[in-house]
Amino acid sequence: MARIAGVDLPKNKRGEVGLTYIYGIGPSSARYILDKNNINRDKKVNDWNDEDLNAIRSTINDEFKVEGALRSEVQMSIKRLLDIACYRGMRHRKGLPVRGQRTKTNSRTRKGKRKTVAGKKKAPKK
Repeated sequence: MARIAGVDLPKNKRGEVGLTYIYGIGPSSARYILDKNNINRDKKVNDWNDEDLNAIRSTINDEFKVEGALRSEVQMSIKRLLDIACYRGMRHRKGLPVRGQRTKTNSRTRKGKRKTVAGKKKAPKK
């Protein structure tokens, strides 16, 4: 079982895909790490030997901010925006999209389940 940065990597996936299970490492970073350590990208995670694992661990520790440290940095950045009450901070506070997306129709992920508002009833004619 390969365990890097506190994450158990899936055994039967290719190394390039397996590394992306670590928060903060995407596809391009995974390719960079494997190429730097001369490990075949198509080699499965369970085929890595201890030498490969140690090389990958050292590269990640030296050059990347991952998992807990990265999560806390992102949270601190959001908290800073909230504290200075800038536009982006206000959008975070209200739970609306931050990056300029439309909200009249889409953005259900940020806004949550629809809250139906009853329409106004018309007065009957006499």
